[in-house]
Amino acid sequence: MAKRIKSPYKAWRKYRNRENTCTTLHKVFDYATTTYAKNIAYQYVDGGQKYTYAEFRTKVERLSQRLSRFGIKHGDRVAILSQNMPNWVVAYFAATAYGRIAVPMLQDVSENEVTNILTHSESKVLFISQRMMGKLSEECRKKLTLLIDIETFEFIKKDKEDFKCNGWVKEPLPDDLATIIYTSGTTGKAKGVMLSHRNICQNLAASFKAQPAFRKDRFLSILPAAHAYEMCVSTLYSFYVGATCYTLQKPAAPAILLPAMKKVKPTIICSVPLIIEKVIKNSVWPTIQKSRILSWTDKHFPKLLHWFIGKRIVRTFGGKLAFFGVGGAKLDPAVEKFLIECHFPYAVGYGLTETAPLVCNAMVNKRKRLGSIGVASYKVDIRLDNVNPANGEGEIVVRGDNVMLGYYKDPERTLQVMDDEGWFHTNDVATMDQDGYYYIKGRLNNTILGPSGENIYPEEIEQVINNIEGVEESLVMQRDGKLVALVKFHDNAIDWDQAGEDKFFEELEARKNAVMEWVNKTVGRNSKIGEVDAMKEPFEKTATQKIRRFKYKDSHGDEPEKPATQDKPKPDHEDTVRN
Repeated sequence: MAKRIKSPYKAWRKYRNRENTCTTLHKVFDYATTTYAKNIAYQYVDGGQKYTYAEFRTKVERLSQRLSRFGIKHGDRVAILSQNMPNWVVAYFAATAYGRIAVPMLQDVSENEVTNILTHSESKVLFISQRMMGKLSEECRKKLTLLIDIETFEFIKKDKEDFKCNGWVKEPLPDDLATIIYTSGTTGKAKGVMLSHRNICQNLAASFKAQPAFRKDRFLSILPAAHAYEMCVSTLYSFYVGATCYTLQKPAAPAILLPAMKKVKPTIICSVPLIIEKVIKNSVWPTIQKSRILSWTDKHFPKLLHWFIGKRIVRTFGGKLAFFGVGGAKLDPAVEKFLIECHFPYAVGYGLTETAPLVCNAMVNKRKRLGSIGVASYKVDIRLDNVNPANGEGEIVVRGDNVMLGYYKDPERTLQVMDDEGWFHTNDVATMDQDGYYYIKGRLNNTILGPSGENIYPEEIEQVINNIEGVEESLVMQRDGKLVALVKFHDNAIDWDQAGEDKFFEELEARKNAVMEWVNKTVGRNSKIGEVDAMKEPFEKTATQKIRRFKYKDSHGDEPEKPATQDKPKPDHEDTVRN
């Protein structure tokens, strides 16, 4: 008997039906745990917490019942403060699948931020890991109805008088609030972004259109699950398609990550540019430069060498990688060009927490456009607002089922970014080519106005600086009417233990002069920098490794005083020595 071939039309109809059916997280939960019951849903890479979809359903249902017995009902806020783990997702669905509202918090929040979020959101329940207990103040602890150890689901705090058995729940509607994600981004004051069930489910459908995944896929979760990017494009998307999502029990340092990849052999990873940039800049390129054979091959047969290197990188990532998603920040153009030449299966995406998050995406198997964030995602409308006719630059504005309900308890800030027709103003400036591919230039609130009224985008200058040998990262700002670059050099380029010695200052000055000379030779006349400051400590960053710019508005670097000598007088200023 001939082997029966599955109809592609039937397969398409199956996934189309899933999209039409899964309009809330309750329906996603019901669909996935029924359809993929025997599959592994979530587990630690090294064992421990592990759930099949059927076991996951049972665990969530029982946990929801326990919450109901203490009066935690539909619409109540349930906060989560924990590192990634399978139980994180259990707690998330115990809230959202039954009409409660999840309030996930990033792992690097401070005690003050935890207090502010719990107070502002009026959360009644907090799932917390032992690692995060030090961030919970006694004042917040007293206000909570339930405090639950997320690793065991044992109650740390409960009061008998709270045992009311009246925590009525109901199936949420698509436009009901599902989660509040607090984010300070790179600009300061935290915002509570309200995402509905429709917002999140639209993102799941868009993720499938951008990169189809199936029950045999293996996701490796390396970013914080509380961040919209990881939450929606990885942690929840794997559940949506019946795949297995693996999580690490320790932070994703190279010593932990590489063995995990060899063990799991992931097919899908969502990452930030910093990870792949470090692999290329700190490992691949130095290896080529140090080898006479590889250097010669790179000069005479680059396509062959890069193809071979691409295969080796995939093998380093476990050997089965089909999709390496890059989002959260802009990918270095030099690294991206190298990845294209290596045929590495990466894809760039663009989005914001306010858009749940996908706005644009490029696909793995489509021809790459260097520097592009891709085309509009599935069922997302995009246009450029206030376009400059001279260069085609305009602000990206977005409309669709992915756009947030607004900022929690902040109608004024909501009205600042949402217009009457439902368009969300992203504050990102971009251009678009004739094929509908978008290219980010920078952020409106980062844009520097030049002396002739021209727009200067610091991000473009930073890309030039970051490609200089010895530079780890940089930040460009305007100070006293001139452009200043704060530069963090690699530790092997500048030895800060020698600070105070004449030789140290000579080497530091040489590095800074080299940065200024190269940048001013490379960029346009209006983007030339007038000063370079060296930073001793790494820049403070967001969860997706973007520098918190507002923290360095008045920074003058970390350079120490130059020691006084008989023939070299001490500088007048005390905080830094600058070009």
